[in-house]
Amino acid sequence: MSRPTGRVLTLLELLQSGGTRTVAELADRLGVEGRTVRRYVDQLIDLDVPVESVRGRYGGYRLAPGYRLPPLMLSDDEALAVLLGLVAGRRAGLMTTQHAATETASAKIRRVLPRHVARRLDTLLEALAFTDRPGAFDAPDAGVLLTLADAVRHRRPVSIRYTDRDGRRSERTLHAYGIVAHRGRWYVTGRDAGIDEDRTFRLDRIADARTLPGSFEAPEGPDPAQRVLSGFAAAEYRHEVTLRIHGTAEQIRAHLPAGVASLEECEPAAGEDRTAERWLRVELRAERLDWVAPALAALDRPFVIDRPDELRDLVSALAGRLASYARMPAQPVTGPPRWPA
Repeated sequence: MSRPTGRVLTLLELLQSGGTRTVAELADRLGVEGRTVRRYVDQLIDLDVPVESVRGRYGGYRLAPGYRLPPLMLSDDEALAVLLGLVAGRRAGLMTTQHAATETASAKIRRVLPRHVARRLDTLLEALAFTDRPGAFDAPDAGVLLTLADAVRHRRPVSIRYTDRDGRRSERTLHAYGIVAHRGRWYVTGRDAGIDEDRTFRLDRIADARTLPGSFEAPEGPDPAQRVLSGFAAAEYRHEVTLRIHGTAEQIRAHLPAGVASLEECEPAAGEDRTAERWLRVELRAERLDWVAPALAALDRPFVIDRPDELRDLVSALAGRLASYARMPAQPVTGPPRWPA
């Protein structure tokens, strides 16, 4: 495809996104001069694409209302990216409540693709296997998702009807800072105006969202993704764990990510090299402790358990089991294990 032809198609895509585009804006996006934009518009008109000229200070070009899109034109790489994105999104749970939407979208894309491209993509999808099962997550309503996205972009308050994990329903006014996808779920984080505190809400638990009059200023500080992870690490659970681990933040984060634990540097001892590995204070909350001991063992760094005592017992028990496994004599794998005395 020649560069001028490619720019004409790019111009069509820009006009299809809606609204009136000025000549200056189109020239900047296409990397050409204004008179070249007008020549490209004439080429679209020659192809019976109804491009309208809008006069005035904010004038430019737009497509006539009701114009039907031409056949989809995607390269092999573009088609592969779109279809694999749909497959990955469906398996990760990152889709709206219309579960059939990804299937119908995939079918529409394949229907308008050239036959040889569609055949190659079908061959890939038939040959593709996954090591995990598709996520079985509750997905958000598309209308709620789009309303919240608009509120984030324009910094407008939004009213939401929310059901918490205990089944309690409430109506809240939210100053939404951002929407975050994490481990197959959608979340919105922002300031709950009713209690004047930052909160994170699962989108699939929001039954309705309405934009309210007014606006707000987003605060400085962590980005929305970091706010969500920090909220997970500080959430209330059955057990509160405090540790001191000797190592770097990168070593610890490899096994205790930000969504699980918070890190804080301990004051170095007198004469200790401030650039070397040091003790870091680690705090985390968990409903169960049985996974914490193996995580600390995998970390393979010196650590001190400040609390709770139950975790010390679990670590000691794990160490005993590992030591007994190491002392087991060689034996056939068909029979029951012979435990050391």
